[in-house]
Amino acid sequence: MIFAYVDDNMYFYKLLIFKFMLKIGDKMPDFEVVDQDGNQISSKDLLGKKTVIYFYPKDNTSGCTAEACSIRDSYEALLAKGYNVVGVSKDSVASHKKFIEKYELPFTLLSDTSTQMLQAFGAWGEKKMYGKTVLGTIRRTFIFDEEGILERIIEKVDTRNHADQILNP
Repeated sequence: MIFAYVDDNMYFYKLLIFKFMLKIGDKMPDFEVVDQDGNQISSKDLLGKKTVIYFYPKDNTSGCTAEACSIRDSYEALLAKGYNVVGVSKDSVASHKKFIEKYELPFTLLSDTSTQMLQAFGAWGEKKMYGKTVLGTIRRTFIFDEEGILERIIEKVDTRNHADQILNP
């Protein structure tokens, strides 16, 4: 479990995020969250198969929808390469369920309302939004092998072509 204290200048928070940034070769952080159906999912449930974990800010927004639909449209190709795909955001279980139904998404979405998983993966932190610095989800994708070892990080996500970024490194 990760706890963050944010002081007025956010100095401590920046140090905390830097400390928890994953690197190639790192083991998947331990986590336990719920999926769109309210089922408990942990990092242990993802071992034994190559796993793509993509973090995105918010269901039903233009960029997040484009990213999810890119993955949906190439889902068979991702499965053919042996990937299990999991999306993660701070949205509620109900929001994820509606998002999946509306766009016919064939993969699991995890709800991390506490941001503990987001923080563990270094996908929660400072970002610019409409000219302001805010705390929020940082769009990132992590690709793990069957043993839960990090093989690749995609930090500059092209939402419309994200599946291609995953399939064609």
